[in-house]
Amino acid sequence: MSDIISHIQPKKNWLDVDIKGLWRYRDLYYMYIKRDIVTQYKQTILGPLWFLIQPLFSTIMYMFVFGGLAGIPTDEIPQPVFYMAGVTLWGYFSQCFGACNDVFGSNAGVFGKVYFPRLVVPISSITSNLIRFLIQYAMFLLIYAYMVFTGKFTWSFNIWFLMSPVLVLMTGLLAMSWGLIISSMTTKYRDLKFLIGFGVQLYMYATPLIYPLSFAPEKYRYWIELNPLTPIFEAYKYGCLGSGTFTGEGLLYSGIVLCVSLFFSVIIFNHTEQRFMDTV
Repeated sequence: MSDIISHIQPKKNWLDVDIKGLWRYRDLYYMYIKRDIVTQYKQTILGPLWFLIQPLFSTIMYMFVFGGLAGIPTDEIPQPVFYMAGVTLWGYFSQCFGACNDVFGSNAGVFGKVYFPRLVVPISSITSNLIRFLIQYAMFLLIYAYMVFTGKFTWSFNIWFLMSPVLVLMTGLLAMSWGLIISSMTTKYRDLKFLIGFGVQLYMYATPLIYPLSFAPEKYRYWIELNPLTPIFEAYKYGCLGSGTFTGEGLLYSGIVLCVSLFFSVIIFNHTEQRFMDTV
């Protein structure tokens, strides 16, 4: 019997994405999804109900502070559905970004002991968070249906509603790509960890989540529109609520930013994974 010799060596090409490896390790992908969903609320009293409580409380707080005290308009959309639509999509973005911006640090023990395609971890994160999003989106639909049934809101179908899955996918991939870039940088520059939470909060206010883009003052609107999430959020709200300010050029801009972000995140991620154990 001839001996079988396996050569284990680091990737030489930064663009070398192990697609076959991702498929070969799909069982690990499913395991990570199950781990993310089960372990997060495993020893809590309310368990998975937190999936619903968090966006619900956020919506109530936004209604009280921004809709009540600040008097920010919602384009004649009832406040519960307006804020809930934004909260659910923003929650998906922030959770995906939070799961991916410390991939190397939080998984250093596993990455240093056994080989598997490292992209399994961030991809499983955006999938498990997508399940959370769908649960929260179901609650949004219930509130939406209640508003329609009680006559507080008139439902009208538009074609952009069918684009909602694409917009959600774009949001998740943007969060993953930015998170991977940040995670690669924090392996060497630890100071970035202290800025992430603060930066995400500021970024939320630069996204038309608690206000419609039409409400933004003209002198600030250009800068808000530079945010690649702005066209996505406005198109998403237009598809769900029939109210939003966006253009095809804006969505194209978001798509270009997404493609560029994914390209550079894969390059940086592949480069970092070959030697990150020396710095983590």
